[in-house]
Amino acid sequence: MERSEQAKELFLSGYNCAQAVVLSFADELKFSKELGQKVAAGFGGGMGKQQETCGAVTGAIMVLGILKGEKVNNNDELKSQAYASVKELIRDFVAEYQTTQCSDLIGCDLNTPEGSEKFKEEKIMETVCAGCVRKAVQIVESITN
Repeated sequence: MERSEQAKELFLSGYNCAQAVVLSFADELKFSKELGQKVAAGFGGGMGKQQETCGAVTGAIMVLGILKGEKVNNNDELKSQAYASVKELIRDFVAEYQTTQCSDLIGCDLNTPEGSEKFKEEKIMETVCAGCVRKAVQIVESITN
């Protein structure tokens, strides 16, 4: 199964968007799924359900940090490379979805009964969020391959 499909399945099985992205890379990055699940736990729903930056994007940024982050402190060249990778991720995600803002992506407020109902009724998790998870993983793979 492709990694992006694995991430989508993880998401649809109950992991939040950030966790699904991070966990899909756990084996390659040589950390436990438990650690990945814990590290990304607060990033779902646009960072703590505040509907800020999409959790799929923040999860992808975590993965890029592990793959491209500084191996030594204060290495400006490595820092610059990591930042460039994050900029590329965001650029490509915005090219697909016009935003990284969770609230704009899903078009409802998850913190209200009406928004939660719309989210469920319109199956936004399946029709929007799962696609964001897949796309974030695909972008990370394109940046790192």
